[in-house]
Amino acid sequence: MQDHLSGHAAFYTLFETSIGLCGLAWNEHGIIGFQLPEDDASKTRARLARRFPGIVETPPPPDIQGIIADVIALLRGEARDLSNVPLDMDGVSDFDRRVYEIARSIPPGRVLTYGEVASRLGIDNARAIGQALGRNPFAVIVPCHRVVATGGKLGGFSANGGATTKRRLLAIEGARRDESPTLFDLIS
Repeated sequence: MQDHLSGHAAFYTLFETSIGLCGLAWNEHGIIGFQLPEDDASKTRARLARRFPGIVETPPPPDIQGIIADVIALLRGEARDLSNVPLDMDGVSDFDRRVYEIARSIPPGRVLTYGEVASRLGIDNARAIGQALGRNPFAVIVPCHRVVATGGKLGGFSANGGATTKRRLLAIEGARRDESPTLFDLIS
């Protein structure tokens, strides 16, 4: 049972959150994927099986349990920093990795625009940022929902539920563009 990204055994588990049943996939090198809720558990399992052929559902080991606990807390609106969760980015392009690193630096309750991410990379191509985030296999852990369009528009979101799911994730985090402290800032 090998995952298609790195040739290592891959595992997943499903777990309940405030937004529904999510899935987390991992191998010996780290997290290989996160799955936002589908319409029901069988669809969530099917999506993970399509993304990671040969993946095996199993109870999570203690380190993965800790990541799951942090994700559950974050999705309840609690301050959690997921920027140190180990990711296996084998098979992720260098450009996408750089985009994901910037996205991971955006704290809960804050957002950047696609253009701001592009500027931090030294390019003038917001569309390329959106495309990279659309390929993000680590939604929530790499918080692509925190990257929005200019003028207060949400921009795209490729997960089930699309913009509605993105809006919900941002609302849970109390996201805002200004620099005033958020609840996350006050707690940390």
